[in-house]
Amino acid sequence: MEFKKSFKIDKTDWECIHPKVHSWSQDGSGDCCSWEGVKCDEVTGRVIALDLSSSCLSGIMSPNTTLFRLVHMESLNLAFNSFYFSAIPYAFSNLSRLRYLNLSDSGFSGEIPHVFSQLSELISLDLSYNLELRLPNMGDFIHNLTRLKELDLLDVNLSSPIPPMLANFSSLTSLQLACCELNGDFPVSIFQLPNLEVLSVDGNSDLSMFFPKSHWGSPMLKELDLSGVNLSSHIPPMLANLSSLTWLGLSSCGLNGEFPVSIFQLPNLEVLLIDGNSNLSVFFPKSHWGSPLKFLELSWTNILGEIPTSIGNLSLLNELSALDCYISGSLPSSIGNLSHLTQLDLFENNLQGQIPVSFANLTQLSGLCLFHNNLSGDTLEWVVNMTKLTSLDISGNRLSGGFPSSFENLKQLRGLGLSLNDWHGDILSILCNLKDLESLYLDSLNLNGALDANDLFKFKSLEELYLVDSNISFAKTFINATSSKITRLYLVSCNLTEFPQFIGYLSELVDLNLSHNKIRGTIPRWMWNNSKKSLTSIDLSDNLLTSFENNQTNLLLPNLRYLNISSNLLETILPIPPPLVTLYDISNNVLFGEVSTSICEVRYLIMLDLSNNTLNGTIPPCLGNIVPLKFLNLARNKFDGIIPRVYPNGCSLRMIDLSENQLRGIVPRSLANCGMLEFLNLGDNQINDTFPFWLSELASLKVIALQSNMFHGPIEDSLSQPNFISLQIMDLSNNSFNGELPSKLLKSCHAMKVIVNQNRLAYLSIDLLADVTLVQFVRSRTYAMTLTNKGTKREYSKIPDVFVGIDLSKNKFEGFIPELIGDLKSLRMLNLSNNCLNGTIPPSLANLTIIESLDLSWNNLVGEIPQQFASLTFLSDFDVSHNRLSGPIPHGTQFDTFKRSSFAKNDGLCGSPLPNKCTNGDNVPPPSSFKVDNEEECLFDLDWRIVLGGAGGGFLVGIVLENLIIDKKSRWFLHYSKKMVEGWKR
Repeated sequence: MEFKKSFKIDKTDWECIHPKVHSWSQDGSGDCCSWEGVKCDEVTGRVIALDLSSSCLSGIMSPNTTLFRLVHMESLNLAFNSFYFSAIPYAFSNLSRLRYLNLSDSGFSGEIPHVFSQLSELISLDLSYNLELRLPNMGDFIHNLTRLKELDLLDVNLSSPIPPMLANFSSLTSLQLACCELNGDFPVSIFQLPNLEVLSVDGNSDLSMFFPKSHWGSPMLKELDLSGVNLSSHIPPMLANLSSLTWLGLSSCGLNGEFPVSIFQLPNLEVLLIDGNSNLSVFFPKSHWGSPLKFLELSWTNILGEIPTSIGNLSLLNELSALDCYISGSLPSSIGNLSHLTQLDLFENNLQGQIPVSFANLTQLSGLCLFHNNLSGDTLEWVVNMTKLTSLDISGNRLSGGFPSSFENLKQLRGLGLSLNDWHGDILSILCNLKDLESLYLDSLNLNGALDANDLFKFKSLEELYLVDSNISFAKTFINATSSKITRLYLVSCNLTEFPQFIGYLSELVDLNLSHNKIRGTIPRWMWNNSKKSLTSIDLSDNLLTSFENNQTNLLLPNLRYLNISSNLLETILPIPPPLVTLYDISNNVLFGEVSTSICEVRYLIMLDLSNNTLNGTIPPCLGNIVPLKFLNLARNKFDGIIPRVYPNGCSLRMIDLSENQLRGIVPRSLANCGMLEFLNLGDNQINDTFPFWLSELASLKVIALQSNMFHGPIEDSLSQPNFISLQIMDLSNNSFNGELPSKLLKSCHAMKVIVNQNRLAYLSIDLLADVTLVQFVRSRTYAMTLTNKGTKREYSKIPDVFVGIDLSKNKFEGFIPELIGDLKSLRMLNLSNNCLNGTIPPSLANLTIIESLDLSWNNLVGEIPQQFASLTFLSDFDVSHNRLSGPIPHGTQFDTFKRSSFAKNDGLCGSPLPNKCTNGDNVPPPSSFKVDNEEECLFDLDWRIVLGGAGGGFLVGIVLENLIIDKKSRWFLHYSKKMVEGWKR
């Protein structure tokens, strides 16, 4: 009874099922052996078992509780209670006869006491789902527990390798060590335990493993889950010999090669999870499957071919997921035989043809996702029998025709995606009868014309409405203001010219996005009259907005976290956002005046983008006091003065862009304290400094852009042991650096020495995580790149993250080109033009096998162009003009495409495309008499530059080229893009 009184009964706990201690007498009288959950020895009457699982117990577990006086206890189950993060009491060692102990999901925390190793009679131990538990030395913990048959430490923090001694626990039938932060190598001998039935080590990404080369010890293995473990190998065919397997989990293991088709035919297999292995090729069985599969997860693998008709034989299948697997062909009508199917996900594949009418037989289906395929047809009548559907997404296909009224039968539907198809009809009036509908996606549909906002209020449960790329307007009718649950409203790219009035009636609005429209004029306050307290995200970017109502720039939105008003025509001083805003973008407007120090009172800012305005004055030093700030873009304004000397104690910044201002002085040394900095662009200012050698202390730095300033002096002399290990892009062009090329710096650029292959295009970017009430959301910011060719800037809206480039042009570097540049094998662009370099072109540059653009023009180079350059098949821009080169021009492959201007003013060169023909033997034209008369003749207009030219939000697959001037010199970038895309298609 004392034990009972030490805890509260909390029936509100979601794990509470039944408070068993309620049956215990209040005064402790009576026979305790008759109490619920208590079991006594029939002879001695002593308590030998106590089962209080899911008994709603709540409170601190005291080490003095009477529980530990029950020294004859053999079985104790306290799972699924709440002990308020109590430490596990050392007094458990009193229960030396324990054979079964279950403390699963009971809220224990701290270190598991070493006295557990004294419980040598334990057969079953379950400490799983206690997320705050840790065990620093698993070997010491288990070394006496040799009788264990079942060990479950799921979600316990082990942070260590698996002790090899576990392989000696021959009685083990179940070993569950999932999500334990295990590391090191998995002892392969554990696979050979003779009685093992369950082995689960999934969710340990730092754990490496090899499959046994010969036999598996236990023919009774039923469950094997290695998901998330680092296997990085083929799947051995011997896995198909484990005939007792019911569960096989191999998700996200780095598997490659072909998946053994015989595994599909295991006679007892119910769950197969191989998703997330992008290099794994999968062939479906053409006929016999053989297994009673219920769950089949194949997403993000390479499924070769079509879905076979034989899949209809999986009569017990509940869930089939194969998204983004490159599946081709049509959907077989035999899928209609899967009468137990509840979830079917086949989105982002290459499926074609019509959706079979046999889908009408899938009456148990609750989720169907087919979006982003090439499915066609003009009927959806097969949905009529799917009355249990709660989620349906058929967006992004080529479905057409009249929208069927049968959708009214889907009374349980909560999520519906119809976007990017070609239906017609009054879709909203059909759907408004779906009273449980919560999310509705109607992007790019034929909804042309005026919509009655009152129709939206008919959706009584609607929370999310997406109308993107739809040419619509809202009729100016009287709003019959009834309650609405809309929390997320996206009216993006809808050609709206004014703010829809119904928005002012939404009282629970959280996320409002009206970007990419043609809304002009002022930003009215009535829009958030009823949602002041609920709004957390507003995006009004890419419109024609000019001002705030009554010039009141302060937005009284106390819970706002995300505010984007970029790319408008706002002509005002900088509006200070509400105090809780974390992401603030007001770039690309006409803001003027100085930046008030009030901006520093917005102390939760993670992103601040004020670029492309006309702000002036000095940069407020107090910006350094905004501790969470990761992204700072003040580029293309009129800031002057010095860069503030802040960040004495470190900072969170990962991106700084101060380019194209009028900043003077030096680069503040305190930036070396920004240890996470990846992007630094100080280009196009008036900075007068030597090379900031201390930047090499920033191990994450990927981009340095210092172009078009007044940097001066040698670089090589200022660097002792540089360490630019992550550097991908370095632009030091158009300065006054002198001396030899910085060999030590280049040698330290380890990221430039490794060619990274990618299956999918990605961009240099930063993910900005922000908390919005109980929800976290991510905004991805990608960086633009500006290339300058003979004075003309070309902006690329995104930089592929495989792009690697160096621009040292238009300086006063002299001496030889270092051979070691040939070690930077991932270079796509190298520009050393407009310097005073001499000597020969090193043949080692031919090792730059993926280089796209190479410019060595306007130097004093002699000798021949290395014939090995003919093997540079990616080279599409090459310029060695205005040197003293001689000998034959390489021919074949790319060199046959270069024009005469690439080789001009090298009188000793011969061969196509020059008119000078090469002679046999030594009878080549004499060397050029070209002379360098003075230092200035070493310089010429900058030909290639890389700068960070601002940022763009979101993510698009493919390279987007915006506002470009394309000529022969930018062909290399387009050529590279095409080759990359062709590679992905293969």
